[in-house]
Formats: sequence, C-alpha cells, structure tokens
Amino acid sequence: MKILVLEASTTSAKAMLYDTVKNESEIFTREYGNIDYRSIHAGDQIFKKMLSAGRQLTEGKDIDIISIGTTWHSLMLCDKHMDPVTPLYLWNNMAAADVCTDIRKEKAYTDSFYKSTGCMVHAMYPVFKLEYLKRQGIPAEQYFLVNLGTYLTWKMSGIRISTRCMASGSGFLNLYTGQYDHDIMYQYGVKDWQMSPLAAAEMTVPLQQSAASCLGLTEGIPVVPAEPDGGLNQIGVGAVKTGIATLSIGTSGAIRVSAEKPAVSDRKATWCYRSPAGYLAGAATNGCNCIDWMKRNIFPGEVSYAQLETGITEKDRTPVFLPFLFGERCPGWKDDRKAGFVNLLPEHTVYDLYGSIQEGILFNLFQCYGELKKSGITVKKIMLSGGILHSQRWTKMCADIFQREMCINQVEQGSLLGGAALGMKILGVLDSLESFEPQITEVVVPEEERGELYKKKYQRYLDSYNCFGEKE
Repeated sequence: MKILVLEASTTSAKAMLYDTVKNESEIFTREYGNIDYRSIHAGDQIFKKMLSAGRQLTEGKDIDIISIGTTWHSLMLCDKHMDPVTPLYLWNNMAAADVCTDIRKEKAYTDSFYKSTGCMVHAMYPVFKLEYLKRQGIPAEQYFLVNLGTYLTWKMSGIRISTRCMASGSGFLNLYTGQYDHDIMYQYGVKDWQMSPLAAAEMTVPLQQSAASCLGLTEGIPVVPAEPDGGLNQIGVGAVKTGIATLSIGTSGAIRVSAEKPAVSDRKATWCYRSPAGYLAGAATNGCNCIDWMKRNIFPGEVSYAQLETGITEKDRTPVFLPFLFGERCPGWKDDRKAGFVNLLPEHTVYDLYGSIQEGILFNLFQCYGELKKSGITVKKIMLSGGILHSQRWTKMCADIFQREMCINQVEQGSLLGGAALGMKILGVLDSLESFEPQITEVVVPEEERGELYKKKYQRYLDSYNCFGEKE
C-alpha cells in the first residue's frame, strides 16, 4: 500500500510517499520563499504550495490513503463558503500580546483557563488572536473560526472538520471532556456554528475532484483530517508510550512527553493538549528560527551552518543568549519578551555569539524539562529529532546539558512519518500506534565533565533570565 503524507509547516510545504510493503519513503520539500519570519500567511497560497509538493511524488502512482499535517495554534476567519476573509495568523504571531497582558492580570481567570484547557493566556493561542481581531473592529461573529488544519482538510475534501488534537491547541477545547468549552466560547462571544465539528477517531473524508486533479489522482481516496506536526512527530519517532519524551528542534524547539491523562503544571509553566493517541504534556521555545536569523543577518552570503561552527572555540565564559526573538512561550509565557545577548566581553567573536545561540535554545528547553519534572511527569527515555541532528556538535551539547542519553533513530521528518503511521493504522497495517517504533540507530551519551561546565553556564543563563524579565 502507498500512503501520501502532505504537510504545511511554518516555512515550507512537504510531501512523503510511503510504501508499506517495501517500508521505504520518498520525500519532497518546497520552501515557501521570502516568508521565513512572517507570522501571517495566505491560507490559499499555503494550500497550493502543499499540493505542488505532493504532485512531485504522485505522478502515475496509485495512492491508498492521504494524511495531512500542519502547525498548531493558527487562526483564520472564513465566510460561509469557506473563503478566507482574513490572512492566516500563525503560532508565532504575537499581535495579541497586549490583550494577553491585560487578561493575565486576572490571576483567578488565568488559573481557571489554564486548568480547563491546558493552554496558557498567551498571544500564541487562537482564542486570544480572535479577541485581538475583535478589538481591531473586525466583525468576527459573522465568520467561521478556522485553523490551518481545518482549512487544508476542507480544501482537500469539501468537509469542514477539526481533530481534537488540533482543536486542543486553540484554547477553546476542554482538556478533560474533549469537547469545546462553552463557558470560554460564551466569554469570547463565539457561537457553536462558528466552530468546526470535531472528527471521530480514525475518521477519514473523501478526496474531492478539485484537489485530486491538482495531485494527478482520482477523487474519493480517503483523507485523514489534518493533525498538528507536534502530535505527529511523537508518533513518527516512536514516542507514543507513556513517559517517552521527544526533544525536537526545528523551526521551534519543543519537549513533549506522552501521558495517559491530563498533566498540568501548578506553576502554569508547561502546556498539555490532546494528542492523536492520548495526551501530550510539553513546552516549547524558539529554535532554528533564531539560528536562521543570525545566519541571515550577521553572516550574509553563501556561508554554511557547518562553516559557522568551525569558527567556534570552546570557552568557559561564552555570552548568554535569551532565545526570545519571537516572544517567550514556556516557562514564563511572556509573549512580548525580547531576545538578547548578555555578558558580552571584548574577546568574544561572532562565532561565540553563534555558539551561545545554540546553548541558549537548549538552556531554555532544559529549563522547561525541569518544570515538567516538577509537575510530576517521569521521563523514561528521550528521543532527539529535528534539524539539530545535522550538527554533531549541537547534538552532543544537548546530551551534555541534559545529562541524559539522547536516542536517535534517524527519522529525518518525524511528523511526516507520523502521518504515514496514522494512515497505516487506519488501513489495518498497524495494530496500534504504540507498536510503531522505528529502530534506534544511535545513542548519544553525555559526558559528566562537560555536564559540570554546562551546569555553570546554565546558572548564568538563569541569572540573566531572571534579571531581564521575571516570570509574571
């Protein structure tokens, strides 16, 4: 059987053709171009890019099922024909930061909202994006509230629907009931008809003619409604079992742990969502978007990431980098927080700055890892994935900072493979998602001596973190 996986990520459209008989896959990626740092996209253009990527793999192929993936936390308003009336506001759009600052002053409400949804009062979440748009005078009550996953599924099938995992990242879904929270909807003036119906488990919708024609396929092929890439990555790297964590560093950096039941933090430092298979507790920060920012603005021209690393010399006292170029998510949730270099010395070079960005991203994730443990979550094993694997230095640094073994299974595109696994489960190729466990090909072992060095550096990071913007 052949499974087509289509994904609209933050900066590119991706496609995978997975052959379940040969256990082989082919991947094609198409960058959106010139929008790497934009937080506002055009939904229809993203859809066309995704289909274009898929067409590269589907020509002359018989496809048994199609699975869709995209990013969490997006919002777009659409009319009754599902035509967009606003741009698509992505997870990294912080326009609602002032709105959230006001709302967070109500400590009791903030606590109640977090405990009900697993989401914090933060500009990332669509519920607050909606409030921002309403305060700008946009008559949101006239339109459907649509995430990118719903829009892509609609364009593929003509059916307006959302998975619970996707809806769980909106701030509108009650974490415990798995249904939309009507108290929250009432507070923000949202009616039932504006929300997308929630899909049943393992539900598929038929591929409609317009999308089929663009892909060179026949209509009627079953389509798995779009799931978020974070949830799919957990499946794709074989981390569905309780207590297995993924540490993924791509455009974003995230640590996620599979759980059997909701797991929220007393300190509201982490998030918890529904997943395609149970629950996910986790935290997120900026990742390679910080790396890309420096490469583009400080090292213009044709310089590779490997060349940047060759200039780094090991120093005990490197600068501290606070990785909040796009605001802070976890653990402080300060959407208006700014990034910065701290403790710069005359002997530091631009290569030291590059190395400190790598450290700062990992220190922020290690900080979040500590918060997950404080909330009672046990991490049995960590699976490392994402763009970090392209750097042996950065990968080793990760193990040394966490002082944990990092398991790698060389799954280059974990979320795409997760989409393929979902398709296999629905087709009956897999008995369960838990049984999908790609072979671990490498284990990165931490060095205790290096751990002591990074412990001192991490303390300097915490000092800078607390000095330049304490958690509210």
